[in-house]
Parts: sequence; C-alpha cells; structure tokens
Amino acid sequence: MQELIRQRRRAGFVGRGAERAAFRANFEIAPEDERHRFLFHVHGNAGVGKTFLVRELEQLAREKGALTAYVDESVGSVPEAMGVVSRQFASQGYRFKELDRLLAAHRERRHEAEAVVTLEPEADGPSAGSVAVARAGLVGLGMVPGVGAFAGALDADRLAQGADRLRAGLSARFRNQEDVQLVLSPERVLTPVLLTELSDAASAAPWIVLFLDTYERTGPFLDGWLHEVMTTDRYGALPATVVAVTAGQHPFDTARWGGFADFVADVPLGPFTEAETRGLLAGKGVVSEPVVEEVLRLTGGLPVLVSTLAEQRPVDPDDVGDPSATAVERFLKWEQDPVRRAVALACALPRSLDMDVFRAATECPDEEADALFTWLRGLPFVDDRGDRVRYHDLVRELMLWLQRRRSPRGWTERQGRLTEVFGRWREEAEAGREPLEFWAEEEWRELRLAESYHSLCALPRAALATVLADVVTACSYGDDVVRRWVRLVVEAGEDADAESVRTCGRDLAEALADGGVAGLLRLLLSRARGDEPWRAEAWAHRGDALARVGEFEQALENYDSALALEPDLVRAHRAKAVTRGGMGDYGAALQGLDRVVALEPENAYNYILRGEHHRIARHHDEAMRDLDEGIRLDPTSDFAWASRGATRWSLGDLDAALADLNRALDLKPDYAWALARRARVWRALGDPERQLADLDHALPMQPDWAWGHCERGDALRVAGRDEEALADYDRALALDPDYASAYASRGASRVNLGRHEEALSDLNRALELKPSYVWALEQRATVHRRLGAHDRADADHTRAGRLSGDRVPRIPDPVAEREL
Repeated sequence: MQELIRQRRRAGFVGRGAERAAFRANFEIAPEDERHRFLFHVHGNAGVGKTFLVRELEQLAREKGALTAYVDESVGSVPEAMGVVSRQFASQGYRFKELDRLLAAHRERRHEAEAVVTLEPEADGPSAGSVAVARAGLVGLGMVPGVGAFAGALDADRLAQGADRLRAGLSARFRNQEDVQLVLSPERVLTPVLLTELSDAASAAPWIVLFLDTYERTGPFLDGWLHEVMTTDRYGALPATVVAVTAGQHPFDTARWGGFADFVADVPLGPFTEAETRGLLAGKGVVSEPVVEEVLRLTGGLPVLVSTLAEQRPVDPDDVGDPSATAVERFLKWEQDPVRRAVALACALPRSLDMDVFRAATECPDEEADALFTWLRGLPFVDDRGDRVRYHDLVRELMLWLQRRRSPRGWTERQGRLTEVFGRWREEAEAGREPLEFWAEEEWRELRLAESYHSLCALPRAALATVLADVVTACSYGDDVVRRWVRLVVEAGEDADAESVRTCGRDLAEALADGGVAGLLRLLLSRARGDEPWRAEAWAHRGDALARVGEFEQALENYDSALALEPDLVRAHRAKAVTRGGMGDYGAALQGLDRVVALEPENAYNYILRGEHHRIARHHDEAMRDLDEGIRLDPTSDFAWASRGATRWSLGDLDAALADLNRALDLKPDYAWALARRARVWRALGDPERQLADLDHALPMQPDWAWGHCERGDALRVAGRDEEALADYDRALALDPDYASAYASRGASRVNLGRHEEALSDLNRALELKPSYVWALEQRATVHRRLGAHDRADADHTRAGRLSGDRVPRIPDPVAEREL
C-alpha cells in the first residue's frame, strides 16, 4: 500500500526539474571528481515543498541503488538520529548490530550519571574540592539538562577542570569506560561505530544517502556533528559514497560551512512560478481559466497548497466563489464526499496519526476505516512517515483555524474526546508500574504529551496547571524531555489560539534557553500563586540543577525551601545530605541521611548511601551495619557489595573483603573501582601478580582515572619495576596536577632509580600540597641523607615522628596514606 501511494504521488510530481536533475546527475559523477557534491542543502519558507522534494530525491536515490535514511524533527539528539538511521537501514536489509547495542546501552545509562556523582568517589582520592569541580564538569561536558548558553556564564577554568575531574569520578564508580563515555560523550562512542557500519554497508551498495529534514529544528544539535563527521577525521573515515541532504527554512551557516562550498550544493526553493503552477494544474486536468486564476490567487504558488487544490480537479467556473476563502476552504468545498471532508478536518486535530489515532479522531466504522485512512495518506499535504502520518504545518494550521472559527463548542468537544482517549491509553500503559518506571519510557511520555496537548486545546486555562506540574517532573529526565514539554505548551497555545498558554510557552522556552533548568524553574516558582502542589518538587529540582554546577550554598537554600513546603519530601532530604557530603561536611550529611532512612526505611539505596558516607568518614562499624541492611534489601547491588568489601579491607578482614569484592565483580565484571579495591586486598594477602592483574584489567576501562594509575604505579614500584611505575605516576599527574600521593610515590621510584634531585623535587611538591604527609617526610629524609644533608634528614625524621606519635616512626604504606 505504502509503495503504491508513493508511486501515485510521484507520478504527479511537477516542477523542481533543475533540482531533481542536478541531484540525479550527481550519482553519475565519481566522488573523486571535483564536480561531485557530497552535501545538498534545500532551504526555503514553509510551504515551498521542501519535504515533498526531499521525498522525491529519496526515491531518485533508491532508483540508483542507494541505501537511504530519513530523519526529521521527531528526534531530539544525535543518538536518537542514529537510532532512526539504524532502524531504516535494517528495513532495507542492513542491520547495524553493534550500533544498536550501544544505543540501547546509552538509553539505559544516560540517567545514571547524576546518581554516580552524588558521592565523593574516593575519600583518599586525588585533590580537595574535586566533587564541586566534578559537578561543574557536568556542565562543561554538556550533560546537564537544559543548561545551554547558561554554561557560558560559568567560570571557564572551573568547567574545564571539572570536566576532567568528572571523568575520573564517574570512572571510579560507573561500569566500564564505554558506559562512562556513553553518558559523558555519546557521540564520541557512537559515531565511530556508525561510520564503521556505514563503511560495511558501502561495500554492498553503490551509494548511501542520508536525508535530514526540518533542519531548522534539528540543525541546532545535528549541524556541528555533521560538519565534524564530513570534514574531519575525528571519528574515523566516512565512505566517499555517502551523500547528505539537509532541508530547512534557513540557508547554511556560512561561518561553519563557508569554507567548504566546493562540495556543497545550495538548493534554494521559492514558490512555483506561474508556469509551474499552470503545469501542475494542467497535469491534473484543471484548465478552466477562472479556476486556474483562483488557484493562483489562493496559493501564491506555494506547492503544498497548489497540490492540495489540484487534487480535487475542479473544472466548473462556478466552483470559484468567495474571494476571501482560504485554500483549505476551497479544498473542502471541492471535495464532493462529505465523509472525506469530515475525515480531513478531524485528522488535523492530532499532531500525528497512526490507525489507532485515526479511528479515535474520526469515529468512523471499522469497515470504512482502512479505505479512508488509505485515502488520507495519499493526500498531497499528508506526510507519510511509515508507522505515522502528519499534516503539513501550513495546511494543518489553516484547518485548525477553520474548525475553531466555525464551531468553538465543537472544537472543545472534539479536543476533549481526544484527551480522554489518550488519557485512557496512558493509564493502560501505567498498569502495575511506579511513576519512576513509566516516566522513563518513551512510549508513555508520547501518550502523556498527546493527552496534555489536547487538554490544553480543549480547556487551556484549566489544563495549564496540570501540564506545568509535568514540566517540573520532566526536569528529571533530560534535556530533550524538558524541551518536548516546553514545545508542547508553545504549540498548544498557537494551535488553540490561547494567549495565556502561548505566552506561558514562549516564556518557558526563553527561560530554558537562557538559564537552563534552574532558570525555567525560577520562572515557574516566581509566577506560582502559592497553592500549586508541584512547588516543593520544583524547589528540589532547582537545587539539583544548582548543585550540578557547583552552587552548593544556593542549592541548600533551595532544598530548604522545598522542605519548608513539604517537610517529609525524601528526595529533598537525600539531595541535601549528598550536597553536604560533597562539601565535605559528612556529619551533616549523615544526619540528613538518618532522616532519609527514617522516612523511607524499605529503600535499599538509602542504607547503601548512608553506609558509603560512613565508610568515607571512617565509621566502619556503622558502615557495616548499613551496608549489611542494604544488601539484605537488595542483594543485586554491586555498589553495596563493593563498598562493604572496601570497609572490610579497612577493618583488616581480608578474606571477607575478598568475598564481597568477588561478589561485586560477579554482578558487574567490568567494575573498575571494585577491581582496584580487590587489588589492595591481593596486595595485603601477598599476591602481587593478582594485584597487578586486577589493576591492568581496571585501567584500560578507566584510562582517565588518576587514583587507579597511582595504585598501579605503587604496585609496580613494590615489584621493582620503577620505570613502568613512573609512566603511571606521570599519567596520574597529567590528569590531576595537585595529586600529592602521586608526587610522593614518583619521588620514591626516582629514589630507587638513583635520580635523587628529581626525587627531592617531587617530594617537596607533595609536602607543599600536604604538609602532614608522614610517608613523604620519611622518603625525603632518605633522599636528604643520601645527598649528605643530614640536618635536613633529621628534621624530616623528627617531624614525621611527631606527626605519627612515635619516637621512631613506622614508615606508613603510601596506599594507607592515600586512604587517610
């Protein structure tokens, strides 16, 4: 059916001959030829036929044997665009198995990052203040929802430093390196795989053509990525037989693409000329001059409107009537079947349709539904996107206006009926699930968005409060989710001609663009009447947004505002406690977590979180009690097993520590932090080979982990492999230039190699950073003595003894020093 519809529509394609010819001819020119174009950019105002032409170009490409994929504004990010490409290539017989695997992993991991950075990754970790800087790194890496241009107002040095530290912090707790990068830089992981998949496909197909439509909406996140993929080798090689076609309302960004005009074809589109309009009408049998003149007047040559009117094949001059009528009104007048007229109007109400939505919108009998849906999909202004169809924006806008004008009550009733239908489907999708589960699912969100849209169109003022509550909740689920809810409010305000909703939507969009989630929530809270049930959640979400950019004091004030409204709001208590911990105030953090556990005693994560804070604070007995309970409630928590293993190591219970860490690694084999902790256990058990094996396993997964490199450096140094140890220490210091333990350990290796002056410089730096570092003092005393500076050696030795509390101090292990 779909193929027959496409063929019929193509048979009537008129105009754009030069554009089609240039595109077709490009396939006859070898990529090595300077005349070949790798990129076509179609641009022009709404209604000039960009999407129609793009669909025609896609068919021309397929006739040349090309694999094709079509992406539009239904995607909200580069990974989502890759997912669309993968699915469409699979329908043509080319499965991108590795890309699909990574896209699935990306979807699972993307919301886990914030939970990872809620804890200081290691009390004995690199340098002070790393948590605050790591949270700023969330912004620096572009993964804080909705921050956008707001990041430019933050301290650039802090962002840059934070981005580096965040990678290390996530590495310490978060799955393997692939998972970390899928959260922090998904394009960095996914794009090389996409290019490999495209290269494999290119060996079996003569051409690959990627169509990126509605570029005015997708370009903000796709354009920079596309430019890098096509003009640099950052992600690998792009097959020379790939052609990209972009289509949007605006010309290309000359600042970005201006230097590459020799491989870009600019395709500006305007309205049809009078000759093209007459040709299209003549092809449909419309030759009566009064009718042709009326079409020219009504459409202004816009192809979508010309095609819509030509489809009805008017022949009688009496068909030309009211000169104030719109093209859509004329289309409806010329459609002779009253059922089809009603269907065309009813199906303009939903933003997109499948057969289920079609039945709900039209309420037509089942025996007629298939035939009418087939007719609808063949109309010139209906874009068939496979599983869903949608009207051209210009035609849909006119149809909505017509229905509002003709029958305001009928408009409200029809929109209300669709609200109920989508609400029922949404409730069915919620069955047996908790809110956190269904909010995280795309299918549920689409149903909720549709329900909210129609409720705003039916009763704008009454529905707005509920929709704004959803906007607040959406702030927890990522930038693209927040954007979709804000766009929903904007579109509903425009489509319903509801000024209050339209103004609210525009203000929300501006606040989100300028101030991120924190700015959006500030706007909502400033306009709240005082009785909105979402205010406490909004304050808590805003606290989260501020904490992520390192504004801890303001975050705490926001959490307090949330708790003033709702004293038992667990998420606010938990976030406040974690923020206190991030500021180094573990006493206040633990006090807050006590309240969290009291309020939510069946949540395993609360006990595990409090147990980890006790471990960091060296309250080992309390840590054990909480971690025991956390494991009892959730025996699948790899984090809990690893944390308890680390606690048992600190208590000297090595066999039990080993058992716990083994269990954590059974649950998550590539858990780098657990591997590094188990390496410490192997060292204490006198098994340096297994110690190094675990560290060698951990570090390739976490190459930016300064703490891990220093651990392996110490293991190598103890094994007498000082040259190899120096490489790890150098890497640790490149990642964290203020890492005192790495300086001290590198100094010790340089002593072993007889490089005493360099060793002295390292140990001096370690003690500048950490004056009470006993092990570094003892190492420096040894260097001074070898260099003949006995007075300095005695001074360091005496100071070390005073700090350690012994007349003749025991030289602590550097690992133990790092633990302190």
